[in-house]
Amino acid sequence: MLHIFQCFLSFQIFDSAVFHKIASFCFNGQSNLSIIRELKSGYQTFFNKKLSQSIKFVIILIFMKKAAITIALCLSIFVFDSNQVRARNNNMNNINSGFDNYKNNFVEALWKIYPTWASSVGYHKYDSVLVIPNDVNRKKELAFCKANLDSLKSFNLSELSDNNKTDYHLIENQLQSTQWAITEEKEYEWNPAMYNVSESFAVMLGNDYEPLDKRLRDFYIRMKDVPAYYDAAKKNIKSPTVEHTQLAIEQNEGGLSTFEGDLRDSLKKSKLSKAEKIQIYSRSEQTIAAIVDYTEWLKHLTNDHPRSFRLGKELYAKKFEFDIQSAYTADQIYKKAVEHKDELHKEMYAITQQLWPKYFPGKSIPENKLIAIKEMIDTLSVNHVAPDSFQAAIEEQLPKLIAFIKKKDLIYIDPSKPLVVRKEPGYMAGVAGASITAPGPYDKEGNTYYNVGSLEGWSKERSESYLREYNDYILQILNMHEAIPGHYTQLVYSNQSPSIIKSILGNGAMIEGWAVYTERMMLENGYDSKNTEDNGEASPEMWLMYYKWNLRSTCNTILDYSVHAKNMSKEDAINMLTNEAFQQQAEAEGKWKRVSVTQVQLCSYFTGYTEIYEFRDELKKKEKNRFKLKQFHEKFLSYGSAPVKYIKQLMLEEMD
Repeated sequence: MLHIFQCFLSFQIFDSAVFHKIASFCFNGQSNLSIIRELKSGYQTFFNKKLSQSIKFVIILIFMKKAAITIALCLSIFVFDSNQVRARNNNMNNINSGFDNYKNNFVEALWKIYPTWASSVGYHKYDSVLVIPNDVNRKKELAFCKANLDSLKSFNLSELSDNNKTDYHLIENQLQSTQWAITEEKEYEWNPAMYNVSESFAVMLGNDYEPLDKRLRDFYIRMKDVPAYYDAAKKNIKSPTVEHTQLAIEQNEGGLSTFEGDLRDSLKKSKLSKAEKIQIYSRSEQTIAAIVDYTEWLKHLTNDHPRSFRLGKELYAKKFEFDIQSAYTADQIYKKAVEHKDELHKEMYAITQQLWPKYFPGKSIPENKLIAIKEMIDTLSVNHVAPDSFQAAIEEQLPKLIAFIKKKDLIYIDPSKPLVVRKEPGYMAGVAGASITAPGPYDKEGNTYYNVGSLEGWSKERSESYLREYNDYILQILNMHEAIPGHYTQLVYSNQSPSIIKSILGNGAMIEGWAVYTERMMLENGYDSKNTEDNGEASPEMWLMYYKWNLRSTCNTILDYSVHAKNMSKEDAINMLTNEAFQQQAEAEGKWKRVSVTQVQLCSYFTGYTEIYEFRDELKKKEKNRFKLKQFHEKFLSYGSAPVKYIKQLMLEEMD
């Protein structure tokens, strides 16, 4: 019998797991490890001899004849085991196929509930529909959430593929978040800025996804419900915050141009009949009247007890859980941010001490460490491009980033997906800077644009202040964050994911966290295009400016949590931003305005960065010399824009 099993092993008829099962059966449960080792190695010498396959086959036949019954039983076990595996695989394929069908139906139903959202991601089937924000439609939303949460329960999470597991979590989180927002957060009652139709109509005029005449006809149909939209808004609002009320007035008044000059210009370019144009003009006047009526109503609203714009600790914690989807709680990530701020200050002061004699020879360094750091930053910030060279400097740096990444073998950059640098389009104008416009999930082959703001028309003082902020060092980091290997690279990988769910429900903390992570990763590998010393390391000046930049995302988290959960005053907030994060007064004032009308989003940068960086270090310690940075990056991004905690879980499971 031992010879028979060795023959089968020699020809690799069974794998070791099946072999163990057969041996256990044939030896009446006596198959301990010593027997298995004997079967595998006791006859190794004999079958390693250079015997012909025919001789081996004859030997097998001899032994098989003596043990035909046993072999038949063994083969039946093997066939049964194989059938079990095949049946299990078929069942899992059926389950995943069923979940894929569910996702397709879910997305189609989602767009019917949220047509404006659909339009924003390039799905234009319902462009002519404007949802009235009333109780009837909120009940529809809740019914949609309940029905789909019930549907999710019919799928066994453990039997889904890795791709579908993360999709399951994203759908579940979206549905539960919507339920919570309607029943507990109730932002529709205290945030008048939620109600603004202008942006979605502006997109219809400004984007060429359909022929102009088709878009104008949809525009016309959609305008029909604008008066009812704002009537519902007025009925919803109860004791709104002062800050959101002012924002609503400013944004709605600013959006009137969409129905005035912008619409007139589009109609002039169209081929519509004169009668159709008159109809559209007439309805646009009704739309303008509805918007003006809403803003006037807000201006004269009696609001003796306005709600505070601060969300409060309990609501903030829950919103953080839904929006960020982190392994950490809001309180935990706040504490990490405070600790990180102190660590950054220590690193920055050490570099300041190192550089001080170079830039201030003969001058004593200030005793106050933060003042010393600020003085060094101000000195380095005078190195910047000319106002009319801002875009050219960005275009010049991108090839250098790509070349460095290839040289260091950090991640694959797909050359078939070029990044197009362009001047910021007129409809995006208002704040100079840089941003990425990526194709939506329904237009994966479209161009990705790097929008660069223009400083044209700015005063000399304003331009100088802005360029000092985005100096020669920071501009490099900005390009890493927005373009390569940050947002642009991550979005290219995300679009390669077969999942539409990850595209429309993508996790903001992962997306922003990846961009922040790449900044440090690039410096760790020695990137610094301004370093004249070819020593393979980033200069101390570059590291100091990086730490300043990293303080921004760190202090964003501290600010957001402190304001909404700890009642931080404006005075204390401005003091922290200007004296501890080394921001200009105007920038700090702008950040205060932002934190007073948004919640939680400012935490996404630091939270995502922290989770990615910690996970990478965990893997480096676990794999030691086997760890490959490029392999980590590409594997991490292959899961699409999923929350970091789920990517981590799936990667660790695959390794085990």
